[in-house]
Amino acid sequence: MNGIARTAGTVSGKPPENTEAHEAVLEAGSSLSGDSIFRWMVTAAGVGVLLLLGGIIIVMIGGGVQAFGTFGLSFFTTSVWNPVTQHFGALAPVFGTIATSLIGLVVAVPLAFGAAFWLTQMAPARVAAIVGMAVQLLAAVPSIIFGMWGFFVIVPLIARYVQPTLSHWFGHIPAIGALVAGAPFGTGLMTGGLILAVMIMPFVTAVMCDVFTSIPAVLKESGFGLGATRWEVMRSVILPWSRSAVVGSVVLGMGRAMGETMAVTFVIGNANKIGWSLFAPGNTIASLIALEFPESPAGSVKLSALMALGAILMGLSFIALAISRVLLGVSGKKEGR
Repeated sequence: MNGIARTAGTVSGKPPENTEAHEAVLEAGSSLSGDSIFRWMVTAAGVGVLLLLGGIIIVMIGGGVQAFGTFGLSFFTTSVWNPVTQHFGALAPVFGTIATSLIGLVVAVPLAFGAAFWLTQMAPARVAAIVGMAVQLLAAVPSIIFGMWGFFVIVPLIARYVQPTLSHWFGHIPAIGALVAGAPFGTGLMTGGLILAVMIMPFVTAVMCDVFTSIPAVLKESGFGLGATRWEVMRSVILPWSRSAVVGSVVLGMGRAMGETMAVTFVIGNANKIGWSLFAPGNTIASLIALEFPESPAGSVKLSALMALGAILMGLSFIALAISRVLLGVSGKKEGR
């Protein structure tokens, strides 16, 4: 009988007593192969993102080398942009980018925070669903539509009502009067900032809504059980728990604001100058690149200056991200103490 079993096993090609061990070895080999493939795939994805970012930085800096070498540090300290004399400076568009982005954040972040808190903590479910869908639709509107809407709606309101009223009430005050001075054209830094606020508010609101919804209910219920009000629960429970995500949403909104092009181009006035008035025409890096790039010959100093502006814009985004990381670290240390 043993001879028959041994003969049968030899004919089948796999001995019966080693079948289970053989299958275990095959499964281990296939699992190892799958793990290796998955590890190489995710590693390639991570390295690919790093290489892509590095490639963009190299292209921007390499393209701006001619401008940096021609003008030196004066490229960062002058606001002149004169293609006729081939004299270019980055100060005016950098100032306009920072000013409009800060105005947009100052207006958008409180509105987004209030909308997210109301949608997640106070609004009825049906109403929250309708308003939440409206917020998502607002985020899907193309930027050029915001620019057209701002040009035909916001610009006339600023020119006819907002700036004349502010000039009447605050124009005689030395410090504040300079901020509202100037001819009421309607186009300027304030208008650009308001358009950016409308554009980035849906993104910040959506992120905050997701964060506030994901907070464990037991934390909020504990606060209410101790007699805390809604604001006290928000300040002492929800905000500390979601601090990182809230700061991340603000940085996301600032990145969107600094890189916005067409909407700002419609309403900012496109003037390469710096003024104290919030209503004075100005320019941003993105809008200047969009307007001047088609008229820049290959290899010219003008094209190199535009590439240098792109590198500066990326640098501003990195600085904003670094500041957010520092703020998160400082607040985390204070809470740890």
